[in-house]
Amino acid sequence: MPDTSRERLHEIIFEADTAEGKAFDLVLLVLIVTSVVVVMLDSVDDVRARVGPLLWATEWVLTLLFTVEYALRLYAVEKPVAYALSFFGLVDLLAVLPTYLSLVVPGAQSLIVIRVLRLLRVFRVLKLVRYLTEERVLVSALRASRRKIVVFVCGVLSVCLIVGTLMYLIEGKEAGFTSIPRGVYWAVVTITTVGYGDIAPQTVAGQVLAMLLMIGGYGIIAVPTGIVGVEVARAAMHEPTTQVCRHCLREGHAADARFCKFCGAAL
Repeated sequence: MPDTSRERLHEIIFEADTAEGKAFDLVLLVLIVTSVVVVMLDSVDDVRARVGPLLWATEWVLTLLFTVEYALRLYAVEKPVAYALSFFGLVDLLAVLPTYLSLVVPGAQSLIVIRVLRLLRVFRVLKLVRYLTEERVLVSALRASRRKIVVFVCGVLSVCLIVGTLMYLIEGKEAGFTSIPRGVYWAVVTITTVGYGDIAPQTVAGQVLAMLLMIGGYGIIAVPTGIVGVEVARAAMHEPTTQVCRHCLREGHAADARFCKFCGAAL
């Protein structure tokens, strides 16, 4: 159990293992959604003409509440600078800056919609482990397979470069392949099965090459799916909790963990 008010505040703000933490996250989500709705309504001329002052006042009240919340988050962690530079730390900061910037830069308040990113915290509310797990599984899988995906993308780009060059030589300017980059553009559009149709091969050789590229495009789709699928299966073996270390701000601890597996601090 937390033995200081600061640790208690950290548990409420950053975790969802307690009734207070769940309630805090729920209230925060309601405020975020309300703020985004206010910004959207303010962009409608008719609505702004009727209730503009009310929307303005509501936005300032919400901004002040988010400012207090941001200050409490910085106070609750052991390393405020580390949190401020983290993903959610930057999102929290950007959630309040636009309103203040609107005092000197007209229209800056429209950037408040970035608050919708904070809705990612919904995965912590009521400890919806199923959704929390899926989020972390996807992130871990993408991170683990990033090198394979880079190699795959480089291979696809190489194929597009070769096929685009061949189409430029086979079809020529008369069919719309006015340059190699134009041919590569057609190859990318074709291999991804988008097929805009703004350029099409006219010769038999070009059409055969296009057919092979189209069929290959369907086959290529399975490659990244398999790469990520394997990593997803591996990542799914570890079920995370909402425990957040106050010292290193990292998550992903086991349900029965008493100490941080990254820095060794007590949880």
